[in-house]
Amino acid sequence: MLPTKIRTKKEKIHERCKNICPPKDTFDRTLVHTHDKSRTDLEQVPKIFMKPDFALDDSLTFNSVLPWSHFNTAGGKGNRDAASSKLLQEKLSHYLDIVEVNIAHQISLRSEAFFHAMTSQHELQDYLKKTSQAVKMLRDKITQIDKVMCEGSLHVLRLALTRNNCVKVYNKLKLMATVHQTQPTVQVLLSTSEFVGALDLIATTQEVLQQELQGIHSFRHLGSQLCELEKLIDKMMIAEFSTYSHSDLNRPLEDDCQVLEECVINKVSQIEEIDTDVVVKLADQMRMLNFPQWFDLLKDIFSKFTIFLQRVKATLNIIHSVVLSVLDKNQRTRELEEISQQKNAAKDNSLDTEVAYLIHEGMFISDAFSEGELTAMTVDTASQRNASPNSEPCSSDSVSEPECTDSSSSKEQTSSSATPGGVDIMVSEDMKLTDLELGKLANNIQELLYSASDICHDRAVKFLMSRAKDGFLEKLNSMEFITLSRLMETFILDTEQICGRKSMSLLGALQSQANKFVNRFHEERKTKLSLLLDNERWKQADVPAEFQDLVDSISDGKIALPEKKLGAIEERKPAEVLIVEGQQYAVVGTVLLLIRIILEYCQCVDNIPSVTTDMLTRLSDLLKYFNSRSCQLVLGAGALQVVGLKTITTKNLALSSRCLQLIVHYIPVIRGHFEARLPPKQYSMLRHFDHITKDYHDHIAEISAKLVAIMDSLFDKLLSKYEVKAPVPSACFRNICKQMAKMHEAIFDLLPEEQTQMLFLRINASYKLHLKKQLSHLNVINDGGPQNGLVTADVAFYTGNLQALKGLKDLDLNMAEIWEQKR
Repeated sequence: MLPTKIRTKKEKIHERCKNICPPKDTFDRTLVHTHDKSRTDLEQVPKIFMKPDFALDDSLTFNSVLPWSHFNTAGGKGNRDAASSKLLQEKLSHYLDIVEVNIAHQISLRSEAFFHAMTSQHELQDYLKKTSQAVKMLRDKITQIDKVMCEGSLHVLRLALTRNNCVKVYNKLKLMATVHQTQPTVQVLLSTSEFVGALDLIATTQEVLQQELQGIHSFRHLGSQLCELEKLIDKMMIAEFSTYSHSDLNRPLEDDCQVLEECVINKVSQIEEIDTDVVVKLADQMRMLNFPQWFDLLKDIFSKFTIFLQRVKATLNIIHSVVLSVLDKNQRTRELEEISQQKNAAKDNSLDTEVAYLIHEGMFISDAFSEGELTAMTVDTASQRNASPNSEPCSSDSVSEPECTDSSSSKEQTSSSATPGGVDIMVSEDMKLTDLELGKLANNIQELLYSASDICHDRAVKFLMSRAKDGFLEKLNSMEFITLSRLMETFILDTEQICGRKSMSLLGALQSQANKFVNRFHEERKTKLSLLLDNERWKQADVPAEFQDLVDSISDGKIALPEKKLGAIEERKPAEVLIVEGQQYAVVGTVLLLIRIILEYCQCVDNIPSVTTDMLTRLSDLLKYFNSRSCQLVLGAGALQVVGLKTITTKNLALSSRCLQLIVHYIPVIRGHFEARLPPKQYSMLRHFDHITKDYHDHIAEISAKLVAIMDSLFDKLLSKYEVKAPVPSACFRNICKQMAKMHEAIFDLLPEEQTQMLFLRINASYKLHLKKQLSHLNVINDGGPQNGLVTADVAFYTGNLQALKGLKDLDLNMAEIWEQKR
């Protein structure tokens, strides 16, 4: 800023220059001329210097302004390069002069505005000087007021703040001292098994470390140490609870009976046949028990397991009731908190009124809140001093100082829950579990019961598999296995009722053994049936009374093996045929035993429902095997080589057909029996019976066709030699009638009358066909001639003999169509 004298002098010079300057119009013309000249001069300056982004550090810009060719002195051209460089320098100097002249011209055009700004700034400086003086005066007054009115009061406030800070530091140090004694106190509590108190103290200390003592360097490792202490307490609690559980669960189940292997040991030691000196291992000794002994042992084991699970359930029910009680307490606590929050809303409004009153009375707001903090702190201190005398001291050094309890513990609240047994449970606010955690705990308690049930089932499976190692279970007869199966199913149901869930391991083992039993059951009976068929001579067998009783029991709608009545059976003689619902069935001995075997399959399904599907498959296989094997032996003439039959007679064929018909009669009954015991989703398996029925019907039809084929072959042989001549009846027709009578005699007592009639109708149709063929060959026609009379007499003889047979009296033979009509 220029001094005033210099500024005034320059203004005078400026005024004098204005007077010397030409008139405005002359100046304007000069100015226009000068402006045109300046523009012309500026056009000489290259445009690159006028760019706003002009910078010589850009290589392209630098090469454009200073071409390197002007500085190249190589090749003997030094003088010319020097001249070029000098010319470039002069050109750039010329550009500089043009720019400076234009700048000076622009400044001269704005000289009036420049000096006006100088004048305005002078006035502004005067104003600023006056303002500065006023500010200085004001500061002096404020300083005086501060010394007189504020300095003392602020000093008092600073002292109060310092006192508050000292109190906070003191309390913080006391809190640190208390926290420092946490680990020794926890050790004391653990020595008396006060796990809840120790965990409560650890949780409180952790909270203090995270909130009030956060950032304290000396406590940086205490948090991790307390976490390790929690883990140690967890292990100690688990160990103590396990010890208690073991001692509780291992106490005598009954009088002097213990859990685990003692039951097995006691049972084995009572068997005199087992030499314990020779057979050392308990499992080997157990395998030497016979089935009744082993079954009694298994029954005892299941009984002990049931009592054990009931005891576990009782223990867990107590724990579960405690959890539910805490859940109920939490719910009631939340309801009380909601009521308390509603009441606190009115108190907040009264606090706002109190603060307004303090401000109105002229007190500082900071003083009001500081006083509130001091009051609260006083109350906390008083509550600490009035703590329960039963509380544990923080350390041995702090017994005489009742304020050693940390500040956070004063805020701690406890709630009590009463269990059904009447015991109050004190739950620290910091140690409370959430409802979700309590729900998970309740579920885990239930899972413990499930696990106990699974363990019992696993041990039972181990015992079962140990005995099954030598194939003992597979060798049991049907009644023994059924008894074992029912015992295991009863145990499974009992444990399911206790635990509320079905354990699957023992059920799976039972199913596995049942499958093995079914396989052995089926193989034994299939082998037995195969041996019976291989020794069957296909002759009609007598029917013992017990088999008739068996069939009668099925007729009553029950598929079951009737109880044997030895005395009554001995008084009754065997019958020639089997009576089934009023129909007579002539059968072979193999079929009688097959009926009994089929009933054994059905009864096994009743006794062991879990094997229904397997039994259905095996029974289907057995029925198919009987059908195919009997077909090979009779229709296929396999019996000639197997049992040494000389020939397969019509009686053998008819008897085989009747046996198949008996089985077909019972297939719907068997199907209904299995259908009532199959789940609906497995009804598709019943189609096996439809396929078997079709196969049996096809087999019966093949036997009928075979009987017709036998007579057809006989007719072809005899009628091909027939000659129409005396005597009448001819030898051919006599022979045919004799063979027809033999056929009738062979099958009439075996097949029902309707089937016999149908069979002879088919045989008669074959006879008519062959006779018609032979008459056509002999050119014998129905012309009333001698040959016609001879044939008519023979046919009448054949018809009379056939209708004279038993059961064929009303048979419509219709022999008229054998004749060729007269040409």
